[in-house]
Parts: sequence; structure tokens; C-alpha cells
Amino acid sequence: MRAVIGETPRRLAALAGLVLLSACGGQPQQTPPPPAVDIITVAPSAVTNVIELPGRVQAVRTAEVRARVDGIVERRLYEEGTDVGANQPLFRIDPRQNQASYNSAAAALARAEAGAANARAVVGRYAPLVKQQAISNQEYDAAVAQARQFEADVASARAALDRARLDLNYTLVTSPIAGRAGRAQVTEGALVSAGSATLMTTVEQLDPVYVNFSQSSSELLQVRRQMSTGAIQASNLDRVSVTLILEDGSTYAPAGHLDFLDMAVDESTGTVSLRAEFPNRQRILLPGQFVRARVEAGINPNGILVPQRAVQISQQGAAVVIVGPNNIATARPIKVGNLQGNSWVVTEGLKTGDRVIVNGLQKVRPGQPVTISPPAGQAAGQPGTKPGAKPATAPATGR
Repeated sequence: MRAVIGETPRRLAALAGLVLLSACGGQPQQTPPPPAVDIITVAPSAVTNVIELPGRVQAVRTAEVRARVDGIVERRLYEEGTDVGANQPLFRIDPRQNQASYNSAAAALARAEAGAANARAVVGRYAPLVKQQAISNQEYDAAVAQARQFEADVASARAALDRARLDLNYTLVTSPIAGRAGRAQVTEGALVSAGSATLMTTVEQLDPVYVNFSQSSSELLQVRRQMSTGAIQASNLDRVSVTLILEDGSTYAPAGHLDFLDMAVDESTGTVSLRAEFPNRQRILLPGQFVRARVEAGINPNGILVPQRAVQISQQGAAVVIVGPNNIATARPIKVGNLQGNSWVVTEGLKTGDRVIVNGLQKVRPGQPVTISPPAGQAAGQPGTKPGAKPATAPATGR
């Protein structure tokens, strides 16, 4: 009897446990609610048609300073890497040999002028004698010819003197343009030659500067076709604005303009050369520097902008998630153009009225329903506001 009484509490406890397990297992599993997302409704707007192309900076003018006479470099007269003015002395070549040549040419000219003066005097004396038939016409003609020969000698000697003067002046090497002088290619004591045109230094004008870039002929043809059909509206084609993106991703502050468009297509690359001009007072842009040029080729009145956070970029391309009928999320591939501010320009894949998810993408699965969050400042389920519409601005209240 005691054994039976002792087993009763144990049986009751086991039975109670089975009842609890049965009750827990009988409850239906709860389905999580659809994730809440924020959306925007696609609507066309005026968007600047920007074409982004890689380019290189080029100096507006580049002068290679080369030797024009033979000689030994005596001195360097400028500081490397500084601005120099036009006709500013850069080098001095030993002038002694050229000075001697100049003196010799001056003496030859003086000798020729003396001979010419004597010949003119002889002609002057023979002129009245030939009229009096005191001398023959042959003697007079010979005197006139000799005078003319001496005059030719004077002209030749004067030209030789001018050449000697130029050579003497070339011993002082000057800058042909104003700009930034580069590193000296020769040192004091080096032998330079006019025959081999020894490079001594380079002077580059850096304000303003050019940026050279290329665009494929097919893309250029497409832009022209869009302008002709009115899909892109361009008001001033004579001064197309261009901005630069530097190597560190920053935007170069002064805007430039397109100043050259080649009318021939490069057969090897199938591209057309373009050039833009930019002010460069701070010398931020340097020749040879890599940049990205953003050419503002008109305005697209029906452009579509989508926030950057709503676009997913992968190896397969760009895509967004839209809210379709019955609030079902659907992935849609798109094609994007350039990035303007914090938004992508969408060229293909979206149309007016599409609802694009911008927040809450990490919880969304394509093919599953979602819940559209009401705009900020509006209670859920409040009538009178379409999904994705901007909330009305509340009036300011004083305290």
C-alpha cells in the first residue's frame, strides 16, 4: 500500500509534463509580418546630361629652350621650377668666340665700306671726263661696275655682321614665353651645339591649361541625334561647361569650357578628340596629370534620378527593388549613367510611377510582400496621401 501511495505523485507529475508539452506543440507557428520599407515614386525631372570621360592635363604652350650656337655653358641664370617672364635670361654661353667673330665681321664691313667709298669717288671723277671724251666709255663703265661690286661687298659684309650679332646675342639664352621653367638639362661647363639643337630646359605656360580627352564616335553620334530630336536640350553649344574630378576624387573648383572638337575620327581607336580649357591660378593642375572630365552636354527634360542607396551594383550590373501589385517586392535590372550628387541617373529600366525601395532593403526578399512605411509626419493608415509622396511641411509655431 505504501508503494502505491509513493508512486502516485510521480505519475501525476509526469502526466502534467505531457499535458504541457502537448499544449505547446499544438499552438500554430506565427508568421513574421512583412518588412516595412520606404519608397519613392519615380517621376521625370530636368536632369543635366553629363558625359564623364578620362583625360590628361596639357600646358597651353610648351617651349623647348635649345642651344642656337656652339659653346660652353658658363652660368645658369634662373631658379629651377620657378615662374619666368618672356625674354628672361636662362643661361649664358661663353661669348668670347662669338665676340671675336662679331669684331671680325665689323672690320670686314668697314673695309668694304671704304672700298665702296673710293669706287664712288672714282666714278664721280670719271663722269665729266667721259663727256669731254678725255677717257673712253670703256674705262668709265669699268669704274661704275667696280663701284657696284664694292656696294655688293658692303651689303654682304653687313649681313655677315648681322649674323655675327645674332650669334653673339644667342650666347645669352632667354625664355621665348612666360611660364614655369623646368629642370635644367645642362650644367655649367657642358658643351652645347647648335647643330644638334641641345635641349637646355623647358618652359610651360600653366595658366590656363588644356585637358585633352576622347569620346567614341558612336556616343557622340547618339548625343547629336538626341539634340536634333529634342530629347536633350542645349542652349549654348558655343561654350559647353566642363568640370574636373581630380585623382583623389575631389572636384576642381573653377569650371572650364569646351574649346576644341576634332572633325575627324581616329581610325585606330574610333574616337573623336576633344579639348577643354581651365583656369589654373593656383597651379593645382599639372601637365600630364590624370583627371576625369564631366562635360555638361545639354539638359534632359525627362530624366530619372534614383538615390544612390537604392541602387545595388554587382558584376551583373545595376538593379533596384520595386514594389509591384499587391505590394510584392520585385528586383529589376537598370542601366545607370553618371552620379549626380547622391543620386544615379537612370537611363533604362524605370518608368514614371514605379515605386522604388530606398530604405529597408536588407530585410526585403524578392517575391515577398512588404509594408510601405508612411512618410515622416504622417500616421500609418492616414488617408489622403499616396505612398511615396512628400509630407507637407508643418507651420512653424512660437514658444
